[in-house]
Amino acid sequence: MLGLLVASLALALAFFALLDGWYLVRVPCAVLRARLLQPRVRDLLAEQRYVGRVLPSDLDLLLHMNNARYLREADVARAAHLTRCGVLGALRDLGAHSVLAASCARYRRSLRLFEPFEVRTRLLGWDDRAFYLEARFVSLRDGFLCALLRFRQHVLGTSPDRVVQHLCKRRVEPPELPEDLKHWIAYNETSSQLLRAESGLSDTRKDQ
Repeated sequence: MLGLLVASLALALAFFALLDGWYLVRVPCAVLRARLLQPRVRDLLAEQRYVGRVLPSDLDLLLHMNNARYLREADVARAAHLTRCGVLGALRDLGAHSVLAASCARYRRSLRLFEPFEVRTRLLGWDDRAFYLEARFVSLRDGFLCALLRFRQHVLGTSPDRVVQHLCKRRVEPPELPEDLKHWIAYNETSSQLLRAESGLSDTRKDQ
């Protein structure tokens, strides 16, 4: 019995020491909670909220939330969001999946130790290859928008149009994308062309 306990503790220690254990636990838990315990969101463009709090493990040397933690928290919130609005289920039904192809972050004010916050995630729109999402980090102390993140979620094995059509049972025109997002998309396309040329790849070959 003691040997089993020691072995279990050793496995748990290895899991958290060698892997990002909390992340590997939290994302599946967020997806299961969204699928089993929260109501389905029928409006694809509706904002969804995911509550968090800055923990000691999130801090940098200045005792602010580490910049990388915003991306991780947004990742968890985005997984829950795509589950509740049915996008992940539709991808599974169509034998497809998605990957994060690009992201950008604007930091406006630091989140501090034990400060509660909400990640407000919404789908901004889509094109022929990707969904575009936004995550707003809002302090629950005073409602200040502390960080704004944008994501390009690339769809593999099908198209965003087919995913939306599968969900809505009809053809749906994508909404007009915000002007600043269009500039960011254009930047990513230009960057892709430059990197392909730098690598000696054909212009016809697409990045993920």
